[in-house]
Amino acid sequence: MNDRPIRLLLADDQQLLRAGFKMVLGAETDIDIVAEAGDGVEAFDLTRRLVPDVVLMDIRMPRRDGVAATADIVQANLPSRVLVLTTFDLDEYVVGALRAGAAGFLTKDAPAADLVEAIRTVHRGGAVVAPHILSTLLGRFAEHRGGDGDAHPAIVDALTAREREVLLLLAKGLTNAEIAETLTVGETTVKTHVGHLLTKLGVRDRVQAVVLAYESGLVKPGGTG
Repeated sequence: MNDRPIRLLLADDQQLLRAGFKMVLGAETDIDIVAEAGDGVEAFDLTRRLVPDVVLMDIRMPRRDGVAATADIVQANLPSRVLVLTTFDLDEYVVGALRAGAAGFLTKDAPAADLVEAIRTVHRGGAVVAPHILSTLLGRFAEHRGGDGDAHPAIVDALTAREREVLLLLAKGLTNAEIAETLTVGETTVKTHVGHLLTKLGVRDRVQAVVLAYESGLVKPGGTG
């Protein structure tokens, strides 16, 4: 077991907020704040040089926003995982960050305990986003864009019938255990299906898989496609 603290980079243009995060997170023995950034350009540069485990990334920052900085980190194939922060939970910028490869998001007024647990979850490879909120975000974003939501990419067609079924259940917000119960299979089998569909879709986690499911038209906001 690796007892090394989680190496964290704070990226927010408001120094007062960074100080507040440092007070909260500095009290945790398993979290080590390795650097701070005041804008997206600096966040990417520090991430590239220090390779922290997790980047706590503000959405709106000068020079380069959190969406673009997240995309830079993912496209550079850096192993650092990004947890984005936003003032409002229903924010189309969040969709952009999730598309870019963020592992989840929190609002800035989230309780301190939720923030700490979210950092730990992201570090473990998990995703932090309530599926019903993701559905609402994607639905609102689609309405603003005026798209038909029916462009079905060939990459989704590569999934087996069972993998599509699992993806639809992921989009409903079911856990692996709940999916196993629904399909009357073992949880290990579900984990295998999830791993295969993530690989086929070319995404890093289930949040990105659900985003792709909505964008492809396989799942429609307000229902399962």
